[in-house]
Amino acid sequence: MEPARKRISPVWEHFDLISPNKVRCLLCSKELGYNNNTSSMLRHYRALHENKEETRASSSQATRKQELDEALVSMIVKDTQPFSIVEDVGFRAFVSKLDPNYVIPTRQALKAMVEAKYESAKEKAKAKVEKVAAVSLTSDMWTSINMDAYLAVTCHFVGDKTRLSSVLLGVQAFPQSHTAENIARVKASLMEEWGITNKVTCMVTDGAPNMVACVRELKLRHHICIAHTLNLIVKKALDQNPVFSGIRAKARKLVGFFRSSTTAKEKLTQVQLHLGMAKLKLMQEVETRWNSTYLMLQRLVELREPVGAALAGLQHDMPMITSDEFSIVGGCLSLLSPFYDATVELSAEENVSASKVVPLMKMLEQNLQEEIAKPAPAVALEMGEQLIRQLREKLYTLQSMSIMSLATLLDPRFKVIGFFSQTKATEAIKRLTSECATIVRAQQSREEIPQASTSHDVTGGSKLWRRLDTSVMEARSQNVTADATVEVQRYLSEPNIGRLENPLEYWERQKLLYPNLHKLALAFLCTPASSVPCERVFSKAGEVVSKKRNRLKPKTVEKLLFLNKNE
Repeated sequence: MEPARKRISPVWEHFDLISPNKVRCLLCSKELGYNNNTSSMLRHYRALHENKEETRASSSQATRKQELDEALVSMIVKDTQPFSIVEDVGFRAFVSKLDPNYVIPTRQALKAMVEAKYESAKEKAKAKVEKVAAVSLTSDMWTSINMDAYLAVTCHFVGDKTRLSSVLLGVQAFPQSHTAENIARVKASLMEEWGITNKVTCMVTDGAPNMVACVRELKLRHHICIAHTLNLIVKKALDQNPVFSGIRAKARKLVGFFRSSTTAKEKLTQVQLHLGMAKLKLMQEVETRWNSTYLMLQRLVELREPVGAALAGLQHDMPMITSDEFSIVGGCLSLLSPFYDATVELSAEENVSASKVVPLMKMLEQNLQEEIAKPAPAVALEMGEQLIRQLREKLYTLQSMSIMSLATLLDPRFKVIGFFSQTKATEAIKRLTSECATIVRAQQSREEIPQASTSHDVTGGSKLWRRLDTSVMEARSQNVTADATVEVQRYLSEPNIGRLENPLEYWERQKLLYPNLHKLALAFLCTPASSVPCERVFSKAGEVVSKKRNRLKPKTVEKLLFLNKNE
């Protein structure tokens, strides 16, 4: 028997020998005659499949490059990497190891990809915002290491029925004078660009006079960031207490000593390991933020034993914190702990927060009353009384603000129980009823518009029916108020839901039962309690405009921050 010939032609990759004189194409299953040569097979492959195979391979390579390009752009945006990374020798070698066939784009090409991604992301974000009926804004200003000023505006709304969503509208360079008029002009332009001029429920800013005046210029509801408010309350109480201020000064020096001396730092680590404790570092306070003072003292109390042991083995002239002073610190930390928790909770961006402000302030006041009733150092008791006085002043103001009072009432977790004053709760109910009646009235007006053109024909232009028609309109107006009152009272009479439940899920379930209150809830519950969302943007901006990336143009900074926040 003649031995089988070795198949060396590449065309055999696409054919299978099914009998001694017949082959089948693996690409289309067509059968061809076979006479110990591949001529017919080659003709078939070239005529029907060769170009398609090349196109498919080329398409696959193009898709792969597009995927890698998009991944590279995402890395630049998310990790705030400089565009020049594509020129770094180490990065290029790393990518080559991963995929030798990938051609890394140039710096200019990469920048163009980021701009294209920005335009696409902005259109998607605009489409998202366009669908909602009401939004709230936060705004703040920031200065880069290049001393360039930027103004940021974030937008918050109820997105997918039961979730809060947020979009960064813009981070714009602000070279002009920081007057209320100039700031208002830029914000008005942004609102117009995004189509939300008539959708804004409230704007949240810090308490800077130009920011407050700017919102007044825009004729919007306004509330000052609650995190800033709490910061001012606590800082005032801390600064007005000379004994506690002296202890703080000692603590700052002590922490500074351990953070600046490598010997002291190493000694503290050794002592912690010897005592079987976790390796922790002391924390230094930032003068402008009271929560850093809280964290500094809390860590110092936690590491009291290892710090004392480390100092005993070191040469130093540090002022020691006495046992009595540690008792004072402990008493004050008990007072300040709820303030720290409240600040963290009210700074949340993905949870309903404005409705928590009044109830949380009420809880803080009650907590302070309980704390000062316990045995404690006189210094701590004095601080507690100062905090109560300032809290009550702020609480009275906050309960009078429509944005806070309505948000509290419209949160089914709190309603009237969240108020400190029953009088303020009653006022808020009247305000809510009025807002609800306005929605009912607007709905009726829209329904009556088609009939307006025929109203003249109904009366025939005669004075005969005018008095009756007037009486009907007055009755309708009274019915609107009555309908709104019934809806509000029925809602308020329902039991409150649990504090850990999502109020937006409640309103999604009850939107048919309380249609007008549902609209108000979507408008007021999307308001953030603080302007922290803007501060988070600027925290990331500090990474974008760094020493390694200090030549970025303001427009490029805006695009990178927009993508970082919104993608």
